[in-house]
Amino acid sequence: MERNLTTGSVWKNIFYFSLPYLLSYFLQTLYGMADLFIIGQFDGAAGTTAASIGSQVMHMITVMIVGLAMGTTVTIGQAVGAKDRKQASRFTGNTVTLFLGVAVVLMVVLLLLVRPIVSVMSTPSEAAAGTVSYLTICFIGIPFITAYNIISSIFRGLGDSKSPMYFIAAACAANIILDYVFIGALQLGPAGAALGTTLAQTISVILALIAIRKRDTGIKVTKSDLRPQPPVIGQILKIGIPIALQDSFIQIAFIVITIIANRRGLTAAAAVGIVEKIISFLFLVPSSMLSTVSALGAHNIGAGKKKRAEQTMWYAVMIAVGFGLIAAVTMQFISVPVVSLFTTDSEVARLGGQYIRGYIWDCIFAGIHFTFSGYFCACGRSEFSFLHNIIAIVLVRIPGVYLTSLWFPDTLFPMGIATACGSLTSVVICLFVFRYLKRKAS
Repeated sequence: MERNLTTGSVWKNIFYFSLPYLLSYFLQTLYGMADLFIIGQFDGAAGTTAASIGSQVMHMITVMIVGLAMGTTVTIGQAVGAKDRKQASRFTGNTVTLFLGVAVVLMVVLLLLVRPIVSVMSTPSEAAAGTVSYLTICFIGIPFITAYNIISSIFRGLGDSKSPMYFIAAACAANIILDYVFIGALQLGPAGAALGTTLAQTISVILALIAIRKRDTGIKVTKSDLRPQPPVIGQILKIGIPIALQDSFIQIAFIVITIIANRRGLTAAAAVGIVEKIISFLFLVPSSMLSTVSALGAHNIGAGKKKRAEQTMWYAVMIAVGFGLIAAVTMQFISVPVVSLFTTDSEVARLGGQYIRGYIWDCIFAGIHFTFSGYFCACGRSEFSFLHNIIAIVLVRIPGVYLTSLWFPDTLFPMGIATACGSLTSVVICLFVFRYLKRKAS
Protein backbone atom coordinates (compact mmCIF):
# COMPACT_ATOMS: atom_id res chain seq x y z
CA MET A 1 0.00 0.00 0.00
CA GLU A 2 2.79 2.42 0.83
CA ARG A 3 4.79 3.82 -2.08
CA ASN A 4 8.31 5.25 -2.12
CA LEU A 5 7.90 8.82 -3.36
CA THR A 6 11.54 9.80 -2.92
CA THR A 7 12.89 7.96 -5.98
CA GLY A 8 12.07 7.62 -9.67
CA SER A 9 10.49 10.14 -12.02
CA VAL A 10 9.13 13.25 -10.32
CA TRP A 11 6.50 13.63 -13.04
CA LYS A 12 5.39 10.04 -12.60
CA ASN A 13 5.11 10.40 -8.83
CA ILE A 14 3.08 13.61 -9.19
CA PHE A 15 0.59 11.96 -11.51
CA TYR A 16 0.52 8.72 -9.49
CA PHE A 17 -0.34 10.62 -6.31
CA SER A 18 -2.37 13.54 -7.68
CA LEU A 19 -4.78 11.68 -9.99
CA PRO A 20 -6.42 9.66 -7.19
CA TYR A 21 -6.33 12.80 -5.03
CA LEU A 22 -7.96 14.78 -7.83
CA LEU A 23 -10.65 12.17 -8.29
CA SER A 24 -11.26 12.13 -4.52
CA TYR A 25 -11.70 15.90 -4.49
CA PHE A 26 -13.93 15.65 -7.56
CA LEU A 27 -16.16 13.09 -5.91
CA GLN A 28 -16.25 15.03 -2.63
CA THR A 29 -17.22 18.19 -4.51
CA LEU A 30 -20.00 16.22 -6.17
CA TYR A 31 -21.66 16.02 -2.76
CA GLY A 32 -22.49 19.70 -2.83
CA MET A 33 -22.95 19.94 -6.59
CA ALA A 34 -25.32 16.97 -6.63
CA ASP A 35 -27.34 18.61 -3.86
CA LEU A 36 -27.63 21.83 -5.86
CA PHE A 37 -28.33 20.10 -9.16
CA ILE A 38 -31.03 17.80 -7.81
CA ILE A 39 -32.70 20.39 -5.58
CA GLY A 40 -32.70 22.77 -8.56
CA GLN A 41 -34.81 20.23 -10.47
CA PHE A 42 -37.40 19.73 -7.71
CA ASP A 43 -37.42 23.01 -5.78
CA GLY A 44 -37.35 26.75 -6.49
CA ALA A 45 -34.83 29.54 -5.86
CA ALA A 46 -35.48 29.42 -2.10
CA GLY A 47 -34.49 25.75 -1.87
CA THR A 48 -31.45 26.30 -4.09
CA THR A 49 -30.34 29.26 -1.98
CA ALA A 50 -30.81 27.30 1.27
CA ALA A 51 -28.75 24.38 -0.02
CA SER A 52 -26.03 26.65 -1.47
CA ILE A 53 -25.65 28.71 1.73
CA GLY A 54 -25.78 25.60 3.93
CA SER A 55 -23.27 23.71 1.83
CA GLN A 56 -20.98 26.74 1.80
CA VAL A 57 -20.93 26.78 5.60
CA MET A 58 -20.26 23.03 5.65
CA HIS A 59 -17.53 23.42 3.06
CA MET A 60 -15.84 25.97 5.31
CA ILE A 61 -15.96 23.56 8.25
CA THR A 62 -14.71 20.67 6.12
CA VAL A 63 -11.74 22.57 4.68
CA MET A 64 -10.76 23.67 8.19
CA ILE A 65 -10.73 20.02 9.28
CA VAL A 66 -8.79 19.06 6.15
CA GLY A 67 -6.36 21.93 6.78
CA LEU A 68 -5.79 20.83 10.37
CA ALA A 69 -5.34 17.25 9.16
CA MET A 70 -2.58 18.48 6.83
CA GLY A 71 -0.39 18.45 9.93
CA THR A 72 -0.97 14.69 10.08
CA THR A 73 -0.18 14.12 6.40
CA VAL A 74 3.05 16.13 6.55
CA THR A 75 4.36 14.77 9.86
CA ILE A 76 3.63 11.16 8.92
CA GLY A 77 5.09 11.79 5.47
CA GLN A 78 8.32 13.19 6.93
CA ALA A 79 8.57 10.22 9.34
CA VAL A 80 8.01 7.72 6.52
CA GLY A 81 10.56 9.53 4.33
CA ALA A 82 13.06 9.26 7.20
CA LYS A 83 12.04 5.57 7.69
CA ASP A 84 11.10 6.24 11.31
CA ARG A 85 8.17 3.85 11.89
CA LYS A 86 7.89 4.50 15.62
CA GLN A 87 7.51 8.22 15.05
CA ALA A 88 4.91 7.58 12.33
CA SER A 89 2.93 5.44 14.81
CA ARG A 90 3.06 8.17 17.45
CA PHE A 91 1.78 10.77 14.99
CA THR A 92 -1.02 8.43 13.88
CA GLY A 93 -2.16 7.59 17.42
CA ASN A 94 -2.10 11.19 18.63
CA THR A 95 -4.01 12.26 15.52
CA VAL A 96 -6.86 9.90 16.43
CA THR A 97 -6.98 11.21 20.01
CA LEU A 98 -6.76 14.86 18.98
CA PHE A 99 -9.46 14.79 16.33
CA LEU A 100 -11.89 12.71 18.39
CA GLY A 101 -12.04 15.60 20.84
CA VAL A 102 -12.19 18.20 18.05
CA ALA A 103 -15.15 16.47 16.36
CA VAL A 104 -17.27 16.20 19.50
CA VAL A 105 -16.66 19.79 20.63
CA LEU A 106 -17.26 21.16 17.14
CA MET A 107 -20.55 19.30 16.74
CA VAL A 108 -21.96 20.53 20.06
CA VAL A 109 -20.89 24.15 19.57
CA LEU A 110 -22.23 24.39 16.03
CA LEU A 111 -25.59 22.84 16.92
CA LEU A 112 -25.99 25.54 19.55
CA LEU A 113 -25.13 28.25 17.02
CA VAL A 114 -27.22 27.11 14.04
CA ARG A 115 -29.67 30.01 14.00
CA PRO A 116 -27.07 32.73 14.68
CA ILE A 117 -25.00 31.34 11.80
CA VAL A 118 -27.98 31.52 9.45
CA SER A 119 -28.62 35.10 10.59
CA VAL A 120 -24.98 36.16 10.14
CA MET A 121 -25.08 34.81 6.59
CA SER A 122 -27.82 37.37 5.79
CA THR A 123 -29.87 34.47 4.48
CA PRO A 124 -32.96 35.67 2.57
CA SER A 125 -36.09 35.11 4.67
CA GLU A 126 -37.54 32.76 2.04
CA ALA A 127 -34.56 30.42 2.48
CA ALA A 128 -33.93 30.75 6.25
CA ALA A 129 -35.96 27.74 7.45
CA GLY A 130 -34.46 25.46 4.81
CA THR A 131 -30.93 26.60 5.69
CA VAL A 132 -31.50 25.87 9.40
CA SER A 133 -32.76 22.35 8.59
CA TYR A 134 -29.82 21.71 6.24
CA LEU A 135 -27.19 22.83 8.73
CA THR A 136 -28.70 21.07 11.74
CA ILE A 137 -28.56 17.69 10.02
CA CYS A 138 -25.06 18.31 8.63
CA PHE A 139 -23.72 19.44 12.02
CA ILE A 140 -24.89 16.15 13.55
CA GLY A 141 -22.75 14.41 10.93
CA ILE A 142 -19.53 16.30 11.77
CA PRO A 143 -17.92 13.33 13.62
CA PHE A 144 -18.22 11.30 10.40
CA ILE A 145 -16.82 14.13 8.27
CA THR A 146 -13.88 14.42 10.66
CA ALA A 147 -13.28 10.67 10.82
CA TYR A 148 -13.19 10.29 7.03
CA ASN A 149 -10.77 13.16 6.51
CA ILE A 150 -8.45 12.06 9.31
CA ILE A 151 -8.28 8.48 8.07
CA SER A 152 -7.62 9.80 4.57
CA SER A 153 -4.83 12.08 5.83
CA ILE A 154 -3.13 9.09 7.45
CA PHE A 155 -3.28 7.07 4.23
CA ARG A 156 -1.92 10.02 2.22
CA GLY A 157 0.87 10.56 4.72
CA LEU A 158 1.88 6.97 3.99
CA GLY A 159 1.96 7.78 0.28
CA ASP A 160 -1.37 6.09 -0.50
CA SER A 161 -3.85 8.40 -2.23
CA LYS A 162 -5.86 5.59 -3.87
CA SER A 163 -7.63 4.20 -0.81
CA PRO A 164 -9.38 7.49 0.12
CA MET A 165 -10.55 7.69 -3.49
CA TYR A 166 -12.33 4.35 -3.18
CA PHE A 167 -14.00 5.37 0.09
CA ILE A 168 -15.38 8.59 -1.29
CA ALA A 169 -16.43 7.03 -4.61
CA ALA A 170 -18.83 4.67 -2.89
CA ALA A 171 -20.10 7.45 -0.65
CA CYS A 172 -20.67 9.81 -3.58
CA ALA A 173 -22.72 7.22 -5.44
CA ALA A 174 -24.78 6.69 -2.30
CA ASN A 175 -25.28 10.46 -1.90
CA ILE A 176 -26.67 10.89 -5.42
CA ILE A 177 -29.10 7.99 -4.96
CA LEU A 178 -30.20 9.25 -1.55
CA ASP A 179 -30.65 12.80 -2.88
CA TYR A 180 -33.11 11.56 -5.50
CA VAL A 181 -34.93 9.59 -2.81
CA PHE A 182 -35.09 12.35 -0.18
CA ILE A 183 -35.39 15.40 -2.47
CA GLY A 184 -37.20 13.94 -5.47
CA ALA A 185 -39.40 11.15 -4.16
CA LEU A 186 -40.00 12.32 -0.59
CA GLN A 187 -39.91 16.08 -1.34
CA LEU A 188 -37.85 16.89 1.77
CA GLY A 189 -36.08 19.83 0.10
CA PRO A 190 -32.88 21.15 1.75
CA ALA A 191 -33.32 18.78 4.72
CA GLY A 192 -33.33 15.85 2.28
CA ALA A 193 -30.12 17.09 0.67
CA ALA A 194 -28.41 17.30 4.06
CA LEU A 195 -29.70 13.89 5.13
CA GLY A 196 -28.39 12.26 1.95
CA THR A 197 -24.98 13.88 2.38
CA THR A 198 -24.68 12.92 6.06
CA LEU A 199 -25.65 9.28 5.48
CA ALA A 200 -23.19 9.09 2.58
CA GLN A 201 -20.40 10.42 4.83
CA THR A 202 -21.23 7.67 7.31
CA ILE A 203 -20.80 5.10 4.56
CA SER A 204 -17.33 6.46 3.70
CA VAL A 205 -16.21 6.16 7.33
CA ILE A 206 -17.44 2.57 7.59
CA LEU A 207 -15.56 1.62 4.44
CA ALA A 208 -12.41 3.38 5.68
CA LEU A 209 -12.50 1.52 9.01
CA ILE A 210 -12.95 -1.81 7.23
CA ALA A 211 -9.95 -1.03 5.02
CA ILE A 212 -7.76 -0.18 8.01
CA ARG A 213 -8.60 -3.49 9.70
CA LYS A 214 -7.91 -5.58 6.59
CA ARG A 215 -4.80 -3.88 5.20
CA ASP A 216 -1.25 -3.78 6.44
CA THR A 217 -0.43 -0.10 6.68
CA GLY A 218 3.04 -0.70 8.06
CA ILE A 219 2.05 1.33 11.14
CA LYS A 220 1.37 -0.37 14.46
CA VAL A 221 -0.53 1.92 16.83
CA THR A 222 -0.34 0.93 20.49
CA LYS A 223 -2.19 2.28 23.53
CA SER A 224 0.81 4.44 24.37
CA ASP A 225 0.61 6.01 20.88
CA LEU A 226 -3.00 7.02 21.62
CA ARG A 227 -1.98 8.73 24.85
CA PRO A 228 -1.69 12.51 24.24
CA GLN A 229 1.93 13.57 23.90
CA PRO A 230 2.31 17.38 23.86
CA PRO A 231 5.42 17.45 21.61
CA VAL A 232 3.73 15.20 19.05
CA ILE A 233 0.39 17.05 19.11
CA GLY A 234 2.29 20.32 19.07
CA GLN A 235 4.11 19.34 15.88
CA ILE A 236 0.85 18.31 14.20
CA LEU A 237 -0.83 21.56 15.21
CA LYS A 238 2.19 23.69 14.25
CA ILE A 239 1.61 22.69 10.66
CA GLY A 240 -2.14 22.13 10.75
CA ILE A 241 -3.37 25.26 12.55
CA PRO A 242 -1.96 27.81 10.05
CA ILE A 243 -3.43 25.78 7.18
CA ALA A 244 -6.78 25.47 8.94
CA LEU A 245 -6.79 29.20 9.62
CA GLN A 246 -5.76 29.92 6.04
CA ASP A 247 -8.56 27.77 4.67
CA SER A 248 -11.06 29.23 7.13
CA PHE A 249 -10.24 32.79 6.09
CA ILE A 250 -10.58 31.82 2.44
CA GLN A 251 -14.02 30.43 3.19
CA ILE A 252 -14.87 33.47 5.30
CA ALA A 253 -14.04 35.55 2.25
CA PHE A 254 -16.43 33.38 0.23
CA ILE A 255 -19.09 33.82 2.90
CA VAL A 256 -18.61 37.60 2.96
CA ILE A 257 -19.04 37.60 -0.80
CA THR A 258 -22.20 35.53 -0.35
CA ILE A 259 -23.51 38.02 2.21
CA ILE A 260 -22.84 40.90 -0.18
CA ALA A 261 -24.69 39.00 -2.92
CA ASN A 262 -27.55 38.09 -0.55
CA ARG A 263 -28.13 41.80 0.07
CA ARG A 264 -28.61 42.26 -3.66
CA GLY A 265 -31.62 39.93 -3.60
CA LEU A 266 -32.60 36.29 -3.96
CA THR A 267 -31.66 36.06 -7.64
CA ALA A 268 -28.12 37.35 -7.14
CA ALA A 269 -27.75 35.12 -4.07
CA ALA A 270 -28.74 32.03 -6.04
CA ALA A 271 -26.38 32.99 -8.89
CA VAL A 272 -23.40 33.47 -6.59
CA GLY A 273 -24.19 30.27 -4.70
CA ILE A 274 -24.22 28.23 -7.91
CA VAL A 275 -21.01 29.81 -9.22
CA GLU A 276 -19.22 29.16 -5.93
CA LYS A 277 -20.02 25.47 -6.37
CA ILE A 278 -18.79 25.47 -9.97
CA ILE A 279 -15.60 27.24 -8.93
CA SER A 280 -15.11 24.71 -6.14
CA PHE A 281 -15.24 22.04 -8.82
CA LEU A 282 -12.72 23.83 -11.05
CA PHE A 283 -10.42 24.42 -8.09
CA LEU A 284 -9.97 20.66 -7.75
CA VAL A 285 -6.77 20.77 -9.78
CA PRO A 286 -5.13 23.58 -7.75
CA SER A 287 -6.25 21.88 -4.52
CA SER A 288 -4.88 18.52 -5.59
CA MET A 289 -1.56 20.16 -6.46
CA LEU A 290 -1.39 21.69 -2.97
CA SER A 291 -2.01 18.33 -1.32
CA THR A 292 0.30 16.47 -3.71
CA VAL A 293 3.20 18.87 -3.17
CA SER A 294 2.62 18.72 0.60
CA ALA A 295 2.75 14.92 0.71
CA LEU A 296 5.52 14.36 -1.86
CA GLY A 297 7.53 17.29 -0.55
CA ALA A 298 7.26 15.98 3.04
CA HIS A 299 8.51 12.53 1.99
CA ASN A 300 11.47 14.01 0.11
CA ILE A 301 12.38 16.52 2.81
CA GLY A 302 12.19 13.74 5.39
CA ALA A 303 14.61 11.77 3.19
CA GLY A 304 16.96 14.77 2.92
CA LYS A 305 16.09 15.51 -0.74
CA LYS A 306 15.02 19.15 -0.63
CA LYS A 307 15.99 19.85 -4.27
CA ARG A 308 13.65 17.09 -5.36
CA ALA A 309 10.88 18.67 -3.26
CA GLU A 310 11.44 22.00 -5.04
CA GLN A 311 11.34 20.26 -8.41
CA THR A 312 8.01 18.71 -7.45
CA MET A 313 6.66 22.16 -6.65
CA TRP A 314 7.66 23.71 -9.99
CA TYR A 315 6.24 20.81 -11.99
CA ALA A 316 2.97 21.17 -10.08
CA VAL A 317 2.91 24.92 -10.83
CA MET A 318 3.15 24.15 -14.55
CA ILE A 319 0.24 21.71 -14.34
CA ALA A 320 -1.93 24.13 -12.37
CA VAL A 321 -1.26 27.11 -14.67
CA GLY A 322 -1.92 25.06 -17.81
CA PHE A 323 -5.25 23.89 -16.45
CA GLY A 324 -6.19 27.39 -15.26
CA LEU A 325 -5.57 28.94 -18.67
CA ILE A 326 -7.70 26.34 -20.45
CA ALA A 327 -10.54 26.73 -17.95
CA ALA A 328 -10.48 30.55 -18.00
CA VAL A 329 -10.53 30.88 -21.79
CA THR A 330 -13.16 28.18 -22.30
CA MET A 331 -15.53 29.62 -19.67
CA GLN A 332 -15.74 32.95 -21.51
CA PHE A 333 -17.79 31.17 -24.20
CA ILE A 334 -19.91 28.72 -22.17
CA SER A 335 -20.57 30.54 -18.88
CA VAL A 336 -24.37 30.88 -19.12
CA PRO A 337 -24.99 27.29 -20.35
CA VAL A 338 -22.83 25.96 -17.51
CA VAL A 339 -24.73 27.93 -14.86
CA SER A 340 -28.03 26.89 -16.50
CA LEU A 341 -27.24 23.26 -15.62
CA PHE A 342 -28.03 24.16 -12.02
CA THR A 343 -31.09 26.36 -12.44
CA THR A 344 -34.15 26.81 -14.61
CA ASP A 345 -34.29 30.55 -13.82
CA SER A 346 -32.92 32.50 -16.82
CA GLU A 347 -32.08 35.58 -14.73
CA VAL A 348 -30.07 33.49 -12.24
CA ALA A 349 -28.21 31.96 -15.20
CA ARG A 350 -27.49 35.38 -16.72
CA LEU A 351 -26.10 36.86 -13.50
CA GLY A 352 -24.16 33.68 -12.76
CA GLY A 353 -22.61 33.83 -16.23
CA GLN A 354 -21.39 37.37 -15.55
CA TYR A 355 -19.90 36.40 -12.21
CA ILE A 356 -18.07 33.30 -13.38
CA ARG A 357 -16.53 35.02 -16.43
CA GLY A 358 -14.61 37.27 -14.03
CA TYR A 359 -14.10 34.75 -11.22
CA ILE A 360 -12.68 32.03 -13.49
CA TRP A 361 -9.35 33.86 -13.92
CA ASP A 362 -8.73 33.06 -10.27
CA CYS A 363 -8.04 29.45 -11.35
CA ILE A 364 -4.69 30.50 -12.78
CA PHE A 365 -3.43 32.52 -9.84
CA ALA A 366 -4.91 30.21 -7.21
CA GLY A 367 -3.16 27.28 -8.88
CA ILE A 368 0.18 28.99 -8.35
CA HIS A 369 -0.24 30.08 -4.73
CA PHE A 370 -1.90 26.78 -3.74
CA THR A 371 1.17 24.93 -5.00
CA PHE A 372 3.53 27.25 -3.14
CA SER A 373 1.44 26.72 -0.01
CA GLY A 374 1.88 22.97 -0.38
CA TYR A 375 5.64 23.41 -0.53
CA PHE A 376 5.67 25.68 2.53
CA CYS A 377 3.68 23.00 4.42
CA ALA A 378 6.11 20.28 3.40
CA CYS A 379 8.95 22.41 4.79
CA GLY A 380 7.06 22.80 8.08
CA ARG A 381 6.56 26.53 7.40
CA SER A 382 2.81 26.61 6.92
CA GLU A 383 2.65 30.00 8.65
CA PHE A 384 3.71 31.54 5.33
CA SER A 385 0.68 29.96 3.65
CA PHE A 386 -1.50 31.59 6.25
CA LEU A 387 0.28 34.93 5.90
CA HIS A 388 -0.10 35.43 2.16
CA ASN A 389 -3.75 34.41 2.20
CA ILE A 390 -4.65 36.76 5.05
CA ILE A 391 -2.94 39.71 3.40
CA ALA A 392 -4.66 39.03 0.07
CA ILE A 393 -8.10 38.51 1.62
CA VAL A 394 -8.07 41.50 3.98
CA LEU A 395 -6.39 44.00 1.69
CA VAL A 396 -7.66 42.98 -1.75
CA ARG A 397 -10.34 40.29 -2.06
CA ILE A 398 -13.00 41.46 0.41
CA PRO A 399 -12.58 45.23 -0.14
CA GLY A 400 -12.49 44.63 -3.89
CA VAL A 401 -15.70 42.62 -3.95
CA TYR A 402 -17.48 45.09 -1.67
CA LEU A 403 -16.47 48.14 -3.70
CA THR A 404 -17.27 46.58 -7.06
CA SER A 405 -20.70 45.55 -5.76
CA LEU A 406 -21.35 49.23 -4.98
CA TRP A 407 -19.82 50.66 -8.15
CA PHE A 408 -21.39 48.14 -10.55
CA PRO A 409 -24.91 47.34 -9.23
CA ASP A 410 -26.11 45.96 -12.60
CA THR A 411 -23.50 43.26 -13.12
CA LEU A 412 -21.60 40.65 -11.10
CA PHE A 413 -18.62 40.50 -13.47
CA PRO A 414 -16.39 43.00 -11.57
CA MET A 415 -17.02 41.12 -8.31
CA GLY A 416 -15.53 38.05 -9.98
CA ILE A 417 -12.47 39.97 -11.20
CA ALA A 418 -11.88 41.27 -7.66
CA THR A 419 -11.44 37.71 -6.37
CA ALA A 420 -8.81 36.98 -9.02
CA CYS A 421 -6.90 40.10 -8.00
CA GLY A 422 -6.76 38.74 -4.46
CA SER A 423 -5.08 35.53 -5.64
CA LEU A 424 -2.66 37.51 -7.81
CA THR A 425 -1.57 39.32 -4.65
CA SER A 426 -0.92 35.95 -2.99
CA VAL A 427 1.24 34.85 -5.92
CA VAL A 428 3.48 37.90 -5.59
CA ILE A 429 3.91 37.32 -1.84
CA CYS A 430 4.65 33.60 -2.36
CA LEU A 431 7.46 34.39 -4.81
CA PHE A 432 9.09 36.71 -2.27
CA VAL A 433 8.70 34.13 0.53
CA PHE A 434 10.21 31.37 -1.61
CA ARG A 435 13.24 33.53 -2.41
CA TYR A 436 13.56 34.35 1.30
CA LEU A 437 13.57 30.66 2.28
CA LYS A 438 16.10 29.84 -0.44
CA ARG A 439 18.47 32.58 0.75
CA LYS A 440 18.04 31.52 4.38
CA ALA A 441 18.87 27.89 3.53
CA SER A 442 21.98 28.78 1.51
